[in-house]
Amino acid sequence: MDSESIFKLIVEQTCELLPELADHAFQRSDSLEDLGANSLDRSEILMMTLEALDLNLPAVEFHGPENIGELADVIHGKLIAV
Repeated sequence: MDSESIFKLIVEQTCELLPELADHAFQRSDSLEDLGANSLDRSEILMMTLEALDLNLPAVEFHGPENIGELADVIHGKLIAV
């Protein structure tokens, strides 16, 4: 799975958890925090995404990305390293 597919998966998980964003035109530069996701929401979105990818890694390994695109890239890097 490439980074763009992971980005789309993150968007799907985000819209599932925060349905008010369903009509938002997501960009890789969007920040989940700026979109209104609190820390628990962001953690849940990450966990849902990792679960969908069958990737069992601690959330602390994904600390640092500033936006959804960077998060997708980090997850992609972890996925290909497994």
